[in-house]
Amino acid sequence: MSALRDEAGQPLGNQPQLHLATSGDEQRQPAGPFDDTVVVVRVYNEATVVRGVISELVEAGLRVIAVDDASSDASAQEIDAAGALRISHPVNLGAGGALQTGYEAALRFTDAKYIACFDADGQHQLTDLVGMIEKIRDGYDVVIGSRFLDQKTEMSPLRRAILRMATKVMNRRSGTKLTDAHNGLRLISRDVAAGIRLAHSGMAYASELEEQLTRPGLRVTEYPVHILYTEYSRSKGQPLLNSINILADTLAHRISHGRSS
Repeated sequence: MSALRDEAGQPLGNQPQLHLATSGDEQRQPAGPFDDTVVVVRVYNEATVVRGVISELVEAGLRVIAVDDASSDASAQEIDAAGALRISHPVNLGAGGALQTGYEAALRFTDAKYIACFDADGQHQLTDLVGMIEKIRDGYDVVIGSRFLDQKTEMSPLRRAILRMATKVMNRRSGTKLTDAHNGLRLISRDVAAGIRLAHSGMAYASELEEQLTRPGLRVTEYPVHILYTEYSRSKGQPLLNSINILADTLAHRISHGRSS
């Protein structure tokens, strides 16, 4: 794995050895319309919902790799019961570390042409992912979900304004201008995934990732998605505070990147 950093930006030191486990009937599905795609699901203490999220993907014929980021609940057992390939971190590496592991696992353990990122908490919709798969097959390298191409995603005006501001900051260094720079529903080609190198373990990874996905030369497009903010997902954090953190991380990345370039 690439060198990862903690929330303060410091190197994590020796990287842990990953433990690989699968359920008995994992990935043994007949040929179907999504054989060219694998879905990476990052999981941290999502035992109450993760089985339903993964089961829906698997039942639709999608291969799923779940990265259990050192959960302290029964997430691992729920992942196995749902039929995903599970990779467990012995220590928590955060969102960026889990995603880097997921990309590397998809490249190592599958021959998928496309690799998707899908949340474990029920916010993302299978119908949106299917639409994004159809879109990327038109010849794109990257398809990124956007909450701002239609009015399906409900959020407060203040949250919307903060996220749009973060997108504007990110777009100043981006090869492709996005309407939603911090949307977790993404679909990329295998070749693009092979070049991803995330140096930050926490949420600061998002700005770093979008910069890599929108570099010049890549065929990038957005797709309208409906992010469903459920009572469960809201209970795990404060949506407005999360949006402020996204803006702060984007500004910090912009400043640090500008100094190093």
